[in-house]
Amino acid sequence: MSTEAVAMARQTMEFQAEVKQLLHIVINSLYTHKEIFLRELIANASDALDKLRVLALTDTAVLEDSPDLSIFIETDPANRILKISDNGIGMSYEEVLENIGTIAKSGSATFMQQAVNQEGANLDLIGRFGVGFYSAFMVAEKVTLLTRPPKSELGVRWESTGDGTYEIEEVEKKTRGTEVILQLKPTGPAADNHDEDFLNQYTIQKHIQKHCNFIAYPIRMNFVTEEPESDSSGLIVEGTKQISISERTLNSIQPIWMKNPKETEREQYVSFYRQHFHDWNEPAEILHTKSEGKVEFTALLFIPSQAPYGLYTGDPPKGPQLYCKHVLVVDDCRELLPDYLRFVRGIVDASDLPLNISRETLQHDAQMQVIKNHLEKKVLEKLKGMLADERTKYEAFWNELGKSIKGGLFMDYRNTEKLQDLLIFESSRSSEQKTTLQEYVDRMPEQQNSIYYTVGESRAAIERLPQLEVLREQNVEVLYFLDKVDEFLTQHLREYAGKKLQSVSRGDLDLKNDREVNTDEQYKELLQFMQETLKDKVKEVRLSKRLKSSPVCLVSSDSGYSLNMERLMAEANQPILRATRILEVNPNHGVIKALDKLLKNADSEARLSDCCQLLYDQAMLVENYKIEDPVKFANLLSSLIIEAYAGGGDK
Repeated sequence: MSTEAVAMARQTMEFQAEVKQLLHIVINSLYTHKEIFLRELIANASDALDKLRVLALTDTAVLEDSPDLSIFIETDPANRILKISDNGIGMSYEEVLENIGTIAKSGSATFMQQAVNQEGANLDLIGRFGVGFYSAFMVAEKVTLLTRPPKSELGVRWESTGDGTYEIEEVEKKTRGTEVILQLKPTGPAADNHDEDFLNQYTIQKHIQKHCNFIAYPIRMNFVTEEPESDSSGLIVEGTKQISISERTLNSIQPIWMKNPKETEREQYVSFYRQHFHDWNEPAEILHTKSEGKVEFTALLFIPSQAPYGLYTGDPPKGPQLYCKHVLVVDDCRELLPDYLRFVRGIVDASDLPLNISRETLQHDAQMQVIKNHLEKKVLEKLKGMLADERTKYEAFWNELGKSIKGGLFMDYRNTEKLQDLLIFESSRSSEQKTTLQEYVDRMPEQQNSIYYTVGESRAAIERLPQLEVLREQNVEVLYFLDKVDEFLTQHLREYAGKKLQSVSRGDLDLKNDREVNTDEQYKELLQFMQETLKDKVKEVRLSKRLKSSPVCLVSSDSGYSLNMERLMAEANQPILRATRILEVNPNHGVIKALDKLLKNADSEARLSDCCQLLYDQAMLVENYKIEDPVKFANLLSSLIIEAYAGGGDK
């Protein structure tokens, strides 16, 4: 560097009027969290290093005598000074005036236009708005900038207290690059109680690892540690301290998601998952994908093996983390995946994003929708592959997270085609393995036109239901819907592969009728009597095609609420409409035959009415419903027992 260069004298200048307004916005409302200033200043330093690296492709002289590109952080707690330095491209006097004295002009966009055609250039430039530098005034009462471009004879010193003016002069600077020196605001009773100590080395390390852990250049800092001194015999000397200083690299530098998946071991992914997302269980599946074209991004997603805390209790886990050029932009970006996949954890790193001026809020546009659609498609493909190739693992996943997939069906009917092949259910065919809808259809006899299902609290409870008797006898497979959400599922999934989903407790079953000829006519009077007796409770009393060993059962009509839906709404204290109740009776059961005989005895009408009420209550109990009058039910039952075994004694 020539010593003959003439430095320009110090000048005091005013910011543009717009910059004054911008400074006020930045300091008071632009950024949500004050530690963001670290992210912004380090992102600027990374930009400067990128620019130098691109220039060095055609002119290695710009590297001067410091080819090791890095960022360095220094603290001086005694004087409350924090310094962030880089040995990047630096700025000339004119560039400082243009980029810092002028609103929203960082130089990055202009530089990209100039260098975009350079072969081999990798322009990972973050700064687009030129306001990140001003974020320093959130924590600093004075900001000093020292900068020098490569091959220059002089550097530039810029200083401001954020009051609307700044001082600028040319000075000697031995090294290429930029130093941002912050005189931090005082702390104490008058300070914001939520202020952090940005001179604390561990505080700085925490924020660097959160926001800038994957910057492409090492971020270094000298760490000071104190340990008690020992004498020659190894004993600690009370009241003494030994101070040691060691240089640490605070960031990981290369993100695992930027590595070649073919060269990355599963153990590396698992280790990253456990450390980054604090889940010590191994993930069920790992998805590492890259998209190129109009929208370029890399994603590393993890399908957990256990449901994240709060997933089903109204406190859902965070969405994927969104990075731009390896810098964390949004820590909880739920917009990247549909709500039914909210259990997926991961990271998306985009080369460009529609961010607002503070880079903390996404602007919703077609670009974000492209990313969301891509991620949704890839996750569903991964789940389908697991179902096809690793059935045991998929069933374990389903037991933990299947409710979310089902939820996707009734959150948005457009998801039906995407999700129906992922559904698995228990069935009457096997207690060992669940079945898919496609597997059920493949096993259906040619003459069967419906997919039969029933709902219940447990497999054991379902298998006691009288509605299954004829289906069991005819060896018809029935799906068991054991989750409460399954009842809502059927409102959106009404058929599959052209086969209607049919509840065994709704409407008529399309089954062979084994009733004897003239049965309907034989019991016509009994059915009419029961209908009249129970008219306030049921819409219809009819002979059943379902029953084989039970005397009666309750079903509902094909339209309106089902019995189970009515119960679920009641449990949730929601306004409900009663399901249409139909009482079906088994004409071959001894009880029904006995009632038919009793009907022909004119003196037994009152007792027959009691029996009809008992049968209705019995059907309610079998369905696990509360009966209206348990005391009356118990008295009637006792009375009938006495009558049957005491020869018509006291009633």
